[in-house]
Amino acid sequence: MNRNLKSVTQFAAESPFTEAQLRWWIFNASTNGLQSAVVRIGRRVYIDVDAFSAWVDQQQVAA
Repeated sequence: MNRNLKSVTQFAAESPFTEAQLRWWIFNASTNGLQSAVVRIGRRVYIDVDAFSAWVDQQQVAA
């Protein structure tokens, strides 16, 4: 399975979100539903770009 993983710093550099925002969401991933997009390998934390995009889409409030 190929996953599009980026470190938090890499992802922040290429996205409209700040590194601080991303780290706060990751810290609270168990309560905000982001855990499916967070990959932890040892002490390193990566973001699955595709799963993160799906999570952002789910956060949209229906008008």
